[in-house]
This record gives sequence, C-alpha cells and structure tokens, in this order.
Amino acid sequence: MNQNKVVLYAHAGSGNHGCEALANTICKMIKKPVVLVTNSVEEDEHYSLSELCEIVPEQNIRKKKLMHILYYGWRLLTKDKESFLRYRFKNVLGNHSCLWNLSIGGDNYCYESMIHDLILTNRMFHRNGGKTLLLGCSIEPESLKSRELVADMMLYDAIFARESITYNALKEVGVKNLYLYPDSAFTLDTKYLPLPEGFQVNNTVGINISPMIVENETSVGMTMKNYKALIQYILENTDMSVALIPHVVWSRNDDRVTIEELYYFFKDEPRVVKLGDCSCEELKGYISRCRFFIGARTHATIAAYSSKVPTLVVGYSVKAKGIAKDLFGTHEKYVEPVQNLETEEQLLAAFQWLYSEEKNIKKKLEEVMPAYVEKAKEAGDMLQKLMGEA
Repeated sequence: MNQNKVVLYAHAGSGNHGCEALANTICKMIKKPVVLVTNSVEEDEHYSLSELCEIVPEQNIRKKKLMHILYYGWRLLTKDKESFLRYRFKNVLGNHSCLWNLSIGGDNYCYESMIHDLILTNRMFHRNGGKTLLLGCSIEPESLKSRELVADMMLYDAIFARESITYNALKEVGVKNLYLYPDSAFTLDTKYLPLPEGFQVNNTVGINISPMIVENETSVGMTMKNYKALIQYILENTDMSVALIPHVVWSRNDDRVTIEELYYFFKDEPRVVKLGDCSCEELKGYISRCRFFIGARTHATIAAYSSKVPTLVVGYSVKAKGIAKDLFGTHEKYVEPVQNLETEEQLLAAFQWLYSEEKNIKKKLEEVMPAYVEKAKEAGDMLQKLMGEA
C-alpha cells in the first residue's frame, strides 16, 4: 500500500467552483503527492487543479451496460453492496491503493441522496486496509439521530469539522478523533482578471443566486422576487453597481440559468453586469473587489468573507449558519434562510441592515479574519501529523 501518496475522493468536479476551491487548497496543504478521484477529469484539468495533483477518473458503471448487468447480478446474489463502489474507485484500489483516503466534499453529508454511497465508500476503503479522513465537513445535527450515520462517523480515523455547529453535534454523539478547523477555502489564492465595464471597484454589490436555493424555497417564485426587489432598490437609491456572479456551472445545476433570468429584467441598466465562468481563484478576484456580497453558494461567500467583504448569505443549511456564527458570534442577520422568504422585500431588509452596519462588519472581518485564515492553515499541520510527517 502506497504511503507516499494521498487519495482525495467525494469530489464532484471543478464546474462547481466550491469543489474546486476545496481540492485546490487541500492539495496545497498536503506535503505528499495527491491523487484526486473525480467524475469529471475534463473540468478539473480546465481550471486550477491540473498542476496541483494527479487527476484520475471515477469509473461510471452506468455507461458500460454489460458491466452494469454483471455487477448488478453479483450484488443481487451475494448482497455485496460495496461492489459497485469498488468498480467506481478501481483506479485507486488494488495495486494503486494508498494508506490515506480523504473525503473532501464538505457538505456531501447534508444531502440524503448521497449518504448511502458515502457510508459504503468509507467501509470499502477500510476493508481495503486504508485509513479515511472526513475533511472540512458540515452535517445537519438532526441527521445524527441515525445510528448508521453515527457508526459511519465513528469509522473515520479523523474528522475535521469546518464550523462549530457540526463539531458540537458530532461531539455530543460521541465521535472521537474530532477536530475543528475553518474551511480550507479560506486560504484560497486570489487572481485578478480585468473588470468588465460597469464594475466599480469597492462600489459594487456582488450577487450570486443558484438553482439550489430556488429549489429550497417554500413560497414559489419568492426567491427571484426578492432578488429583483433588492437590485431595483440598489439602482434607485445608491450609486453602486451590481455584478451577477456564477459559482457553479454544471449543466444540471447552473447558476448562469438563474443569473440569466435575473439579468433579463435589468439588461438595459449599465450598472448591472454579469460575469462569465472562470476558475475559483479568478472568481475570488472579482468578489474581493466588491463592496458588499449577497451569496447563495457557500464557497462564493467564503471568498467574500476571506476578502473582508461584508456578506449576506442566502442559505438553506447548517453550513451557512455555522460559518457565520463562528465569525460573528451569531448567524442572525448574517444569514437569510431561503425557506423563510415569504414577502418580496425580506432580502432587501436584510441588505439594508448590512448596509447600515457596513463599517462595523468590515472592522469585525478585519479583526477576526487573519487568525481565522491562520487557523484554517493549521489544518494542514494536523494533516501532516496524522499522516506521520510531523
């Protein structure tokens, strides 16, 4: 078993620039050569990861009809639930096995549809003689009522929670080898591309909207109505520009779809600009030059926080609340749950508070962020210690 390399898995591809930011920063933390298992080699080679790690594909059994039938028959006869996963990860098993296997999809356990395969994959790597580490995770405390999920958490050789709500929930159910470190993406490098016409440095409100939050709204159409009311207010009552910034560009879950719908209503406004796709580091370059940021995607807001930009999160899960709580002592006012949007001007009201507290929030971020980023970097030191290189 190769002890000189480390496997990163549960990575969905760099078309989600949050996934890219995690893989990017984790690769830079680890002193050993890294093998990244991905379901989209093309995405990961296109953006920032090709120089940072060895990129190998997951095997998609559904694309190989005969193999799918054979494995399905085997699983039916033997009840071997892990067989599909062994095929999926065969490029890092057998002669290519590594001792340490790091699950890096920060919020994967927040999605019920993914938990079953994550549990089986954890078991598979252990049966193969490897160790597993769950890195930078957020987990809904309510989900830890599941005994199977708690048993899965116990199986990891170490868990790095990225915010205190998850950390405390795991601690309460008795998980050992548990650590609290900020999301590694707080350490992401910043790259600056030329700004589009209409983008005012330090006088632009960056806005990110995603299909994910629209899917989680409880009042149909209310999310888009709130974003429109917010932009209309900014245009009519301030001299600020608005930049619509995508952070996920997967065909199945593309921020540009919701951004295009929003942009349509303001396309004749010279102070409203929409940005195209680029790497996570380049997106952070745009976000860092905003005056305020309103974001749905977690890692878009992390790019803003780490650039000391006053930020309002339009969230729907524990990760948004936990990160805001650790930075400001509370998530109240800093996170607007999309499920709570019942009238058209709630997001506007939240922004007005952010605007009124701009100086205080900016000062707070300037005070806490250096130590917070340094704490995120310390996760790399702990990784080295756990992997025997301290």
